[in-house]
Amino acid sequence: MNYRQLGKTGYRVSEIGLGCWQLGGDFGPLAGDTASDILETAAACGINFWDTADVYGGGESEQRIGNSLHKPDNLVVATKVGRGAGLYPEGYSLAAVRASLEASAQRLGVDAIDLAQLHCVPPAILKQGDIFQWMESLKHSGLIRHYGASVETIEEAFTCLQQPGLATLQIIFNLFRQDAAEALLDAAQEKNVGIIVRLPLASGLLSGKFTRDTRFAESDHRNYNRDGAAFSVGETFGGIPFEKGVELAEGLEPLLTEGTPTGLAAQSLRWILDHPAVSSVIAGASSPQQITSNASACDLAPLSESTHQILSSYYQQQVRPHIRGAI
Repeated sequence: MNYRQLGKTGYRVSEIGLGCWQLGGDFGPLAGDTASDILETAAACGINFWDTADVYGGGESEQRIGNSLHKPDNLVVATKVGRGAGLYPEGYSLAAVRASLEASAQRLGVDAIDLAQLHCVPPAILKQGDIFQWMESLKHSGLIRHYGASVETIEEAFTCLQQPGLATLQIIFNLFRQDAAEALLDAAQEKNVGIIVRLPLASGLLSGKFTRDTRFAESDHRNYNRDGAAFSVGETFGGIPFEKGVELAEGLEPLLTEGTPTGLAAQSLRWILDHPAVSSVIAGASSPQQITSNASACDLAPLSESTHQILSSYYQQQVRPHIRGAI
């Protein structure tokens, strides 16, 4: 495993991190033994950056991390605040944010949270700015060590970058959502803000394993939010209608994997890692085998400049017109 600097936090984090949304059962039921095996395998692979949130399974994801017996010595756990009951969409206050983070710390079994990220809070709240002052206050009080923001759009990301204390930005960035490469990544790098990439495989579309007939569990957001019924339409499948996404992934695969022994998923992760502003890619996994496969992307050679140009053209011409919601 390779490691990169996480913005101004001073942490060295694994290039491939572990997204822990699935530990809350939000992709379908996940047995306790499987959750433990996932965390143990991540630690064995050198993955020391684990990303969770208070609302993943109503705190179950955090609790499972807190209960894990196989944490790396250099583990960095990032959680989120801002989408829980009593906060979203209009209940934000210093007291409410503090209470939510105190509950997260208790579930995680820590005195101080390594990284607390604002969790897709409304743009108006971000622009108003008080919430960043509250995070600064909670940092000074010792409840959190660093703070960042997880955002839906590039406009929201630039709003957050205006805050000098911001340490990290978590964004949607993958072969089906490439716009951040135009200006945002450079701007973050200039301000020493670490980029955490979520949805690196576009909710699994870039795994190459889905067909038009693929069905998801009732409790899986890829079922109930595939058209934005529950939260941002741009989140699930990167905002692309599922059937069109499968078609686009089929067209993309030969451009990325022809002449290579690795599959679409690994090469898609490699594409993200080719951007030096990226600190860590938080890839989810529902099995230990997926973690091992994801981690292997670190060992791949960077893609050629000509391949990057081909992939950019494919995105602009074939993919981008089908993205729903703000980018």
